[in-house]
Amino acid sequence: MKLSQKVQDCSLSPMRKYHPFAVDAESCGKKIYHLNIGQPDIPTPPQFFEAVRAYSQQVLSYAASPGMPDLIGAIQRYYRRLGVNYKEEDILVTAGGSEALFMTMLCILDEGSEVIVPEPFYPNYHTFITAAGGKIVPMATYPEENYNYANRERLEALITEKTRAILITNPNNPTGNSLTEKQLRLITKVARDHNLYLVCDEVYREFVYDHDKIFCAGKYRDIDQNIVIIDSVSKRFSSCGARIGMIISRNRELMAQALKFCQGRLCTATLDQIGAAALYSVGPDYFRKVKEEYRRRRDVCYAKLSQIPGVICSEPKGAFYMMAKLPIDNAELFQTWLLTDFEDRGETVMFSPGSGFYATEGKGIDEIRIAYVINEEDLSRAMDLLALAIEQYNNR
Repeated sequence: MKLSQKVQDCSLSPMRKYHPFAVDAESCGKKIYHLNIGQPDIPTPPQFFEAVRAYSQQVLSYAASPGMPDLIGAIQRYYRRLGVNYKEEDILVTAGGSEALFMTMLCILDEGSEVIVPEPFYPNYHTFITAAGGKIVPMATYPEENYNYANRERLEALITEKTRAILITNPNNPTGNSLTEKQLRLITKVARDHNLYLVCDEVYREFVYDHDKIFCAGKYRDIDQNIVIIDSVSKRFSSCGARIGMIISRNRELMAQALKFCQGRLCTATLDQIGAAALYSVGPDYFRKVKEEYRRRRDVCYAKLSQIPGVICSEPKGAFYMMAKLPIDNAELFQTWLLTDFEDRGETVMFSPGSGFYATEGKGIDEIRIAYVINEEDLSRAMDLLALAIEQYNNR
């Protein structure tokens, strides 16, 4: 039977493709330090579970396709605290930020449309854009420049008659780059001047380490028709399993078209929406404590990595990821070897090989993405294991 070319052009997730090797390793008694998936170990706020337990209806019914009013109201209040006012019709609740991205790409791309994406980038962008018929046009960034992509000349050099959108993650997964307000404004002006959509994935908005200001691109009202915000409760509230995200835009035509997909999949999970609405009741003290925890983890991880001979990395300014260039030949082979052949006192480490974070052929082969989502002691041990493994791998 024939399969579509679109699905064949998509790739497996570099964060999850080594899962079978990990299962085999753990079945043999190995302990694995998982730095491959951005699954925080921070406790989910109890408000989520309390709200779900309090649900007392006799029938678990469909929710409204655009999202439950209580959740949409909570999202509106959250953004008002950021100084950004959205109407109810500006928000569509989705099954995580992933569905929000997929629906957005289906709405704005035709066959052959181009989307400019700074690389390295979140690998599922490739899946969503490809499945929607589009093509990623990568914009190169470099660790020596802290992976900066706020450069008008470089951005405009990539714009063609096929360009439909610019897609950014701020703060960035996988590099940890965080835009200043001036840099963010520059990108919004490029999108406005060239009549492009600017899709801003802001799911890590609270986790910025070099200042206390929280930026949202939705504050720039001169690009109301261009901008689409992708958001989620997954990372903000350490509730990845809730699968609640959202598309936010003041572009009425875009939102009317996206509603077709929301109605097509009927609704997102009712109980998850109830729990997510309660999450937005947590106060600023929660975010302060969580951000400080991630900052300490970043400092441990970056300090240890910087001590490994031959490793090249840039200190992350936000999110909870970092890219690192290793003194090895191939990160995919290295990762497989770590799970099948390496151990120290019955322990090994797992990361995400870097090539899956690039669209440019041949890039990222000797790079890895690290998610510093485990406690400081375990992170320190994982970095020691990485250093030992690099030495042994190169001396085989």
